[in-house]
Amino acid sequence: MSNLQDVQSLREKLPLRTSDSGEADAGEPKQGQRTLMLYTDLDHREASVAAIKSLGSEPRLRILAYLQDRVANVSEIAAALEMPLSTTNMHLNALERAGLIQVESVAASRGVQKLCARLFDLIVVALPQQRPLWGTTESRQMPVGAYSDCLVAPTCGLADMQGLIGPLDDAASFYEPARLDAQLLWFHHGFVEYRFPMRLAREHTLESLQVSAELCSEAPLHHDDWPSDIYLEINGVRLGTWTSPSDFGNRRGTYTPMWWEDWNTQYGLLKLWRVDAKGSWLDNGPLSDVCLADLALDQQPFVRVRFGVDADANHVGGMNLFGSGFGDYPQDVVLQVHYA
Repeated sequence: MSNLQDVQSLREKLPLRTSDSGEADAGEPKQGQRTLMLYTDLDHREASVAAIKSLGSEPRLRILAYLQDRVANVSEIAAALEMPLSTTNMHLNALERAGLIQVESVAASRGVQKLCARLFDLIVVALPQQRPLWGTTESRQMPVGAYSDCLVAPTCGLADMQGLIGPLDDAASFYEPARLDAQLLWFHHGFVEYRFPMRLAREHTLESLQVSAELCSEAPLHHDDWPSDIYLEINGVRLGTWTSPSDFGNRRGTYTPMWWEDWNTQYGLLKLWRVDAKGSWLDNGPLSDVCLADLALDQQPFVRVRFGVDADANHVGGMNLFGSGFGDYPQDVVLQVHYA
């Protein structure tokens, strides 16, 4: 048997991980597993082919299975699998050249022995493709403080994970450099606007544009019955208005930092706007007839997303906009572009 001290030393040095939950189901990744991605593009094809070829052998698969949760020397592997020592060495050399195992020579009680460890628990082959048949989605997340334009009226303010940014109810605070760290902003009426990069893929067909954010009304402290008409515009075209029912503060927000007082706004609702070739939708319900063709998305290298409350709206109840560090959802303002 191999020297136990040597085995323990190699376990610490090699990137070997055993399953955290017993025997893994086939094809089901488990916590602690290491995955090898094999890409078949020109830059990676040679190495990927070598790895795939090395797996085309029943004895090598048996060796990899045996090394699932152990480090072993060549003699141990040969004895356990009832294979000749020379044959075992040949298969181990092939697996090492393919990068699937690591072999290290260590001192033993009688000379030197070669200890072998399996490097990966899951191997995934990414097949070449010119265009996904099921479509593709590009997603970008914008911090709530990274707005490109704004015009707000008190009550208003910004907060980050440590405290307030600038004085309360001072619209000038919205132009502080520290606004980029904001995790929550609020105002009585006005707007904030974000510019997302827009790169239309010519080889694909644009199917839909989607915006999501966590929002609610803005009342002094908070108020359960405080409606507010919050609109969303894309490239200056208004998709429609959502009437927020309240400024939520009946419990602490899941991600709201501890320095923020209990009596203030705590969380909002995650709202999802989508516009496609047929119209605009809010949380999968119809919103308006505004469609992709109305947005002139190919006229500039960015798309403008504006949230606001009109001063003459039916319900002028202000707006709170939450970032990933406030409220109930660990996200900022998200834009998704989906191609068919």
